[in-house]
Amino acid sequence: MLEGIQFVTNAAGKRTAVLIDLERYRELWEDIYDILLTRERENEPRETLAEVKEMLIADGLLDE
Repeated sequence: MLEGIQFVTNAAGKRTAVLIDLERYRELWEDIYDILLTRERENEPRETLAEVKEMLIADGLLDE
């Protein structure tokens, strides 16, 4: 088993959660978290680059 990784099990011995040492595996956790966010947002509406530029210009955050 990997050092810094612990599994939480239920009464039947089935793994139900994992504890990750973030000091040791921070980059791995960030990758996992990024994947979770991507999956959560995959059905959200998207804006084109042109639409984003228009919004930034309208908000005064980007010069034309």
